[in-house]
Amino acid sequence: MKVKDLEFKKLIAASKIEERIAALAAEINHDYKDKSPILLPVLNGSFMFASDLMKELKIPCRVSFVKISSYSGTASTGQLKTLIGHEESLFNQDVLILEDIVDTGLTLQKIIEELRGLGAKSVEAISLLRKAPAREKKIDVKYVGFDLENDFVVGYGMDYDGLGRNLQDIYKQLGN
Repeated sequence: MKVKDLEFKKLIAASKIEERIAALAAEINHDYKDKSPILLPVLNGSFMFASDLMKELKIPCRVSFVKISSYSGTASTGQLKTLIGHEESLFNQDVLILEDIVDTGLTLQKIIEELRGLGAKSVEAISLLRKAPAREKKIDVKYVGFDLENDFVVGYGMDYDGLGRNLQDIYKQLGN
């Protein structure tokens, strides 16, 4: 399959994504049974993951989408911008950050530090995908859908220069 000028092959089928999200939601429902967390999905990539996960959560929870960017093309730029978009106070709240993918972990570390600085009671991360560099650096992601090597992926909300987000499955770049 081609997206823009790159070739991709299916890596994770939509049915496997659904199964894994249901399992993650069960863990979160158990761990947060006596809490009312605020979910902070990081846009743009996490919108599909956030929607499907929210449908499976049985606990009382709120959602506030946030944005931060560290990508250009197929590689992380390392240039981090501040977290924008959360409207309500996060002071003394249990916060769950929803990421589509944790690549190097730089973005996630920045978000966690910023939220702790705002006085959040607890801050945990949920990521559909986690790449090898983040595992090697031992970036703390409490809930992980799938571990990848260092593949460049599209689909299920993730893109290549804005394209491919609408694909139901996750695809990895060929030759990568």
